[in-house]
Amino acid sequence: STQKGGGAGGAGGGDDDAKAAKKAAKLVADAAKMAKLEAKKAKLLEADVAKKAKEASGDGSKKEDKKKKKSPGDDDEDRAALEAALATPSGTYKDLSKVPMAKAYNPRGVEAGWYEWWEKEGYFKPTEGSKKPKFVIVIPPPNVTGALHIGHALTNSIQDTIVRWRRMSGYEALWVPGTDHAGIATQSVVEKKLQREEGLTRHDLGREKFLERVFEWKEAYGGKIFNQLRRLGSSLDWSRERFTMDDMLSKAVKEAFVRMHSEGLVYRDNRLVNWCCRLKTAISDIEVDHVDLEGAKEMDVPGQDGPVEFGAIWSFAYPYESGGGEIVVATTRPETMLGDTAVAVHPDDPRYTAVHGKFVTHPFNGRRIPIIVDAELVDMSFGTGAVKITPAHDPNDFMTGKRHNLDFVNMLTEDGLVNEEGGDKFTGMKRFTARRAIIAALDAAGLYRGKADNPMRLGLCSRSKDVIEPMLKPQWWVNCQAMAAAACEAARDGSLEILPQFMEPTWFRWLENIRDWCISRQLWWGHRIPVWYVHSDQAALDVARSGTGKGGSAVYVVARNEAEATTKAKALHGDNVFLYQ
Repeated sequence: STQKGGGAGGAGGGDDDAKAAKKAAKLVADAAKMAKLEAKKAKLLEADVAKKAKEASGDGSKKEDKKKKKSPGDDDEDRAALEAALATPSGTYKDLSKVPMAKAYNPRGVEAGWYEWWEKEGYFKPTEGSKKPKFVIVIPPPNVTGALHIGHALTNSIQDTIVRWRRMSGYEALWVPGTDHAGIATQSVVEKKLQREEGLTRHDLGREKFLERVFEWKEAYGGKIFNQLRRLGSSLDWSRERFTMDDMLSKAVKEAFVRMHSEGLVYRDNRLVNWCCRLKTAISDIEVDHVDLEGAKEMDVPGQDGPVEFGAIWSFAYPYESGGGEIVVATTRPETMLGDTAVAVHPDDPRYTAVHGKFVTHPFNGRRIPIIVDAELVDMSFGTGAVKITPAHDPNDFMTGKRHNLDFVNMLTEDGLVNEEGGDKFTGMKRFTARRAIIAALDAAGLYRGKADNPMRLGLCSRSKDVIEPMLKPQWWVNCQAMAAAACEAARDGSLEILPQFMEPTWFRWLENIRDWCISRQLWWGHRIPVWYVHSDQAALDVARSGTGKGGSAVYVVARNEAEATTKAKALHGDNVFLYQ
């Protein structure tokens, strides 16, 4: 056993020697590799220093010149070709036999001269009286306020391709150019310019003078778009150029309004609109952007004093008129409680059976607020099962107010200040300042019940980024129901073909859920609604002219011009009438 042990010990010592030798060899190899790497780095550094020194002394200039000459489109022949192309007189044919061909493609040289010649020769104008089949499209008019972007370049290139293809296929093709007056955007730009440069508002100038300033601005900046379209090579018939505020188009708008009103397709109604307090105008649904909030978040709002919290729901109590209890409601807009005219509960909710038809008292203005039952609006499982109703400031509450014949109390001015409904405490406050003040006042009165996160969609004006206020306004609307139904039927019976076909469901989804379209805008720049309000005496007319009441009269006539309006008004109301538009 001693021999075996000794043998094992001897074998272990030999293994250790071999490992040590292998490790030493690896260290030598690593050291050699590192030395080689350091030598390579030193060589590269030396070469770099030498190169920089050479460049600094000027010895590398010939090599750089050689590289420069080799860059595409920049040798003598290419420069000569470009200069020859650019030398073509505007509106004359570019004779390629006299213009040397460049080695490399240069769009400036290729495009130079052609468009002016095409336009002068009238190649984009259709021949009057031609027997060829007709193909006509109108350019979707870009807003006169700005410049074309990549999206315009894409869509106009597609339109140009289609028009040129039709023209080459034997059609008498016409593509009509024009620009849109962009009512809200243009008025906003000019108003800001007036305020910035002259310290004036449009009201300081008056309607006519202000419109003169807008037309001046349009003339100064509107031509940029047409120059861009020419640079794109768009085959438009410029002899038919139109602007949506041209007299001819304004006449067409008035005619359409008068006819549609006579057919019941245009009507006036006092309904909720998307109101922008910043621009002081109603806007359509498609002019509202939406922001999704997961919970409470502070956001900056134009014209407000500091950040405003959204994505939260605040709870407070209304005390019963008879005493002995309260009913707790919740809202995402505490400031609107100044316009509350009811509290709704579900008819089957046993918690509130005893208070059906009873009243609560508004803590700030003393208004008697009825407790109503409404199964359509109220979800018993949400919150306390009681809902505050503000018919003049919420779409769902508006419909509830109609069903129950509630009062419609507006608590805001057009510029977003609390009106007289705020009483001594809140009148004149900005709406979101009032939000904070009302929460504090409820807390002081012992009626505040807390706040919680509330995921929501916040509507913003796409122009001003102000928070949209649903506001009750007498406005003009287009009845879209019959037109939408006719458009759906046309697609179903094949008289209207939707291409590509997979877009048909989108067509039906949009039109089958259509809502009437608010076409009123509280602007000076735009098509003036051809409506004259009828007043019975000079005093009422003077009040209307002072700015407090075109709408001081609920009686109006729709007409193409003032003479026609006067004739209509006298036929309906006698000779003693005074009109104001």
